[in-house]
Formats: sequence, structure tokens, C-alpha cells
Amino acid sequence: MQASILIVSKNRKEALEKTLLILEKVIDFSTEEVLVFLDGCTDTSHQLKNKFNWVKWYESEQSVGASRARSMLYPKAQGIVLIGLDDDAHPLSTDFVTQVADVFNNYPTAGVIAFQEIKGVFTSDTIALQSVSLSVEEYFTNEFIGCGYAIRKDVYEATNGFPVWIDIYGEESCVSIEVIKKGYDIIYSNKIKVNHRVDLVGRKVNGQHYFRFGKQLKNSTYYFLVYYPFPLINILKLYWHNFHKYALTDFKCFKIFFETILEVLINIHKVLKYRNPVDNKEIKKMRSLSGLKF
Repeated sequence: MQASILIVSKNRKEALEKTLLILEKVIDFSTEEVLVFLDGCTDTSHQLKNKFNWVKWYESEQSVGASRARSMLYPKAQGIVLIGLDDDAHPLSTDFVTQVADVFNNYPTAGVIAFQEIKGVFTSDTIALQSVSLSVEEYFTNEFIGCGYAIRKDVYEATNGFPVWIDIYGEESCVSIEVIKKGYDIIYSNKIKVNHRVDLVGRKVNGQHYFRFGKQLKNSTYYFLVYYPFPLINILKLYWHNFHKYALTDFKCFKIFFETILEVLINIHKVLKYRNPVDNKEIKKMRSLSGLKF
């Protein structure tokens, strides 16, 4: 098996169905497989199993969170390359698996490829591509994002994988620092593009930015506690930044800010069981690398 395409989905049947319809037309079933994990879905997502019987389906009756779901799904993949997509994201080229192989061949030290993310809902892939520059850009970076990336299976297995102590938002940063720790690189390549079909205005109206704010604050705290030799200063800086920029300007963020601190204090003993500090040289390397362009 050359490549495994892995998707975690929760209560987004229509988005998942669209992604699978697109993949069905472009993947080579003789060398590629698609695995989907339904994370405690309470909608009718399970009905897709009959429509897409070529997919390898896995599920949990109770939601375990995106990161834990990935940690459960990825060991089941057979491909030498693991390609992660969000359920509302699809590749914008029919030969994206070949493109992934080419980039890995061009960068032997690369353990992960971060794809270019094109956010928005477009009437066609052509219009989506018209919204970005088509000139090739590649550089070593310090992270990847979950809507579109590829990781070599041997590299993933050399790390601790997606953390079970994070639910959603921030799990990619944990894998990234472990990939760097193992001596591999993360390469950003806009040769491989994905359309992340998010309605940014709708998300804000629905209040999803509040949900993200709380999760990112909590999980960033956990990230420092697990990976940094001396995490306290970084945690204080994190809290000061979020208090000054968000909590002081939005009452709901203010409330979430202190609720998150309380949650961290309650669960800190559970997270510290996974403490695995990296060397300062790895932290310096992460900071010296360019971040992803959003």
C-alpha cells in the first residue's frame, strides 16, 4: 500500500460525503486506501458506510476528541505515507498522492509535508485556485495543520503519535515538536493544495471562535507542560497575551479564560503523566524556523 488517506469526522455528514465523493474519483484503489473515524457522531453520518463501502470505517460511540481519534485511527493504516485531511477539506489536484511522493523524494530529511490551505467555499476548484498564487514555494517550517498534510509512517511511528491528553486544536504542534526531536524536518509545499471548505463568517456567527479560544488556551498550556523543560515562563506569557488581547475586550472570552485556568488546575496531574521535555536545542530550532502562512 503506497498511501493511506485518513479522516476524522464528527457530525458533519454532508461535508464528509462531499470529500469522499471527490476522493472516489481520484484515488487509485490498488495502491491507496481511505480510512474514516466517526467520533461519537449523533447525526446520520453512519449511513455513509453503505454508500462508500470502499472506505475502511472505524468509530467510537462516545466522542473521544479529534486527537485521540487520530491516535486510534493512524495505527490501522497500511500505507508507507499517511495523508491527513479534515472532513471538510479536499485536494485540488488529481495526482496529489504522486505530488506527495515527489516532495518526499526531493527532501530526504522531511518527515512531514504541510500542504497549502485555501480557505473558503467556492463554486469550483478552478475558482479556488484562482484565489492564490500558482508560483511554487517550499520552505522548512515548524508545524503543520490538520486540514491537509502528509507524514511518513515510519516517522509517525517513531514519535508518540497524536496525543491522548489533548482533545482538539493543538495536537499537530505536539506531533511537530516530536518530529523535530527525532531529527526530521517539516517541509511546507504549495505544490499540494487543499480547499478547506470553511464558512469563516458562519463560524463567527455560530460562536465557534469562542470554542476555539478556550481549547487553544488549555491545550497550549498542556503543550508547554509536556514538552518544555521550564514551562512556567511560557505559560505566564501565554496567559498574559490572551488576557490582554481577548479577555479584557470580550466578556465571554473573560469568562472562558478563567474557566480554562480552573480546568487546567483540575487536570494538571493527569497531563504531567505524559511529560516528555525536549532539549533546548530543539526549541531553538522550532523558533528559528518560519511558521506557516495563513
